[in-house]
Amino acid sequence: MSKYMLLFQGTSFSSKSPTEIQVLKDYLYCINADGIIERIVAPEEADYQHLLDAYQGSDSFHRLAEGQYFLPGFVDLHVHAPQWAQSGTALDIPLYDWLNTYTFPLESKFSDLEFAQKVYEDVVSTLLANGTTTALYFATVHKEASLLLAQICASKGQRGLVGKVVMDDPEQNPEYYRDADTSTALADTEEFIIAVQELAKTTKQGVFPVVTPRFIPSCTDEGLKGLGELAAKYDTYVQSHCSESDWAHGYVQDRFQKNDAFALHDFGLLRDKSVMAHCNFLDDQDVELFADTGTAIAHCPISNAYFANSVIPVARFHDKNVEIGLGSDISGGFSPSLFDNIRQAVISSRMLEDGVNTSLPAKERGVPESRITINEAFYLATAGGGESLSLPIGRIQAGYVWDVQVIDTKLPSAKLPIFDEFEDVLDIFQKIMYLARPEHIREVWVQGVQVHTR
Repeated sequence: MSKYMLLFQGTSFSSKSPTEIQVLKDYLYCINADGIIERIVAPEEADYQHLLDAYQGSDSFHRLAEGQYFLPGFVDLHVHAPQWAQSGTALDIPLYDWLNTYTFPLESKFSDLEFAQKVYEDVVSTLLANGTTTALYFATVHKEASLLLAQICASKGQRGLVGKVVMDDPEQNPEYYRDADTSTALADTEEFIIAVQELAKTTKQGVFPVVTPRFIPSCTDEGLKGLGELAAKYDTYVQSHCSESDWAHGYVQDRFQKNDAFALHDFGLLRDKSVMAHCNFLDDQDVELFADTGTAIAHCPISNAYFANSVIPVARFHDKNVEIGLGSDISGGFSPSLFDNIRQAVISSRMLEDGVNTSLPAKERGVPESRITINEAFYLATAGGGESLSLPIGRIQAGYVWDVQVIDTKLPSAKLPIFDEFEDVLDIFQKIMYLARPEHIREVWVQGVQVHTR
């Protein structure tokens, strides 16, 4: 009986492709000691009943209750962990003012490790409770506090990819919040990478260091070059912001006479392990460069509505074979929930396709073929995020890790509107996508370990 560490029984939803949902009704999921799905067994298979008989009644057997479903854990490709402390405030001012009035003063407080611990413990717990099993985090310029965030991910069981932020340009950053100088920024980054790679050896789910120039306006040429070299030396992930808004996009064109994508590439910062946030203003050459280098996009639909001056053309980028996942962009995006961002991704794409200026004729208002479906937005939050990070996450299939959330549609205090016992299972999936809230997420598992229960 000890062949599998865990055996789960229930119905799961997972992406078969960007547009198709795979439904596995009442299947068995066999999880090995490494927390990986070793096998998935259909009810009609010969040993389905044998496995049930062998595991039922043991601590390693978990059967979903009626009205409960498995979803893959969400992959959040863009979170500013320190900004959790300002989430929901000041979203009505321009990006440049927002950073200087609210964000940089807040982030500067993370030199205080007691304050950092309070915020970081809470943001990791909150994201887990929202079904986010993997998160790609910007921390702050402080090496110690950034390492603390990685340690908290490790101890709470979240797969955390954490970056110590680099802001080394004295001309572009406030005196009270920046790296001391370029050589310190690079030395701190290297020490941080080594420390997180050591920490990773003690975790089951993995934590990863990320080379993190905040964005081109924060960094010197020398700093950007040094970070590209560190990413290559240690084969790390890279993250930054790319062509987010009119202001940021224009700044880089003025400084380098080229777009962000090509400027970042010149410094060795576009690679297969790179994830660039926003990317609203990419042109066709930028998109081809992303596809050629394997660079992924973190699409942050709620944040973009406030700060990006545009709607990202997800459908066009996908057609060009660029990997795309979803990001909450706490706190430019107010919600820690990727369910909320899935919904906004669909809404924004519809507005891009249909257009919103009613003084124009209907045919001239929008950008044709821009809409994405709820299935595609779910794919971005799960399998798309996994592909963006080149990790076996975001799908419920053999060879992938057991990162799941258990959704309860029959919660007495918040029952989903399912009144027909024979309701089509794909309609139930859509209701979960549009209506689920954190209280519907009863359990969260990462790498075969339960990390949250409600």
